[in-house]
Amino acid sequence: MRNNIRYTPLFLALLLISCGVARPVPVQTDSTRVEVRTQVVHQIDTAYVELPVIVEKVATLDTASVLENKYAKSEAVISSGILSHSLSTKAVKQPVAVQKEIVFRDSLVYRDRVDTVTVEVEKKLTGWQKAKLRVGGFCFFALILIALYFIITQFINLKFF
Repeated sequence: MRNNIRYTPLFLALLLISCGVARPVPVQTDSTRVEVRTQVVHQIDTAYVELPVIVEKVATLDTASVLENKYAKSEAVISSGILSHSLSTKAVKQPVAVQKEIVFRDSLVYRDRVDTVTVEVEKKLTGWQKAKLRVGGFCFFALILIALYFIITQFINLKFF
């Protein structure tokens, strides 16, 4: 029985060390990062230009003539010694190549936020509650058992029972 008593301080030290509570330190961080991606694409598109219809007439003392192209037609007619000339445009939609710029924008927002909230306690802890929180319930129970063991072994050695 005396051999077990010399290991008791080592046993108590191990119990006190092993019952610590690890509490993380609250960290308040707010990190916001915005990434904007822009892509420009040039695309050739076709636009149609509509020519207006134009009619002009001219009277002259000259010979007959006819002119025509893809936009207009001209006719000249001689009637009673007077040349009548008319010019009219055709209703044509002319295709024209146009370079069109398309811009694609995409933005990504990265936000990392840790919020800590402080809660007020209604009343302060008593000394007993503070000690129990510091030491831990199990370790406190083990200390009481060890103390009872020493008290009982001392009384048995003194022969009071």
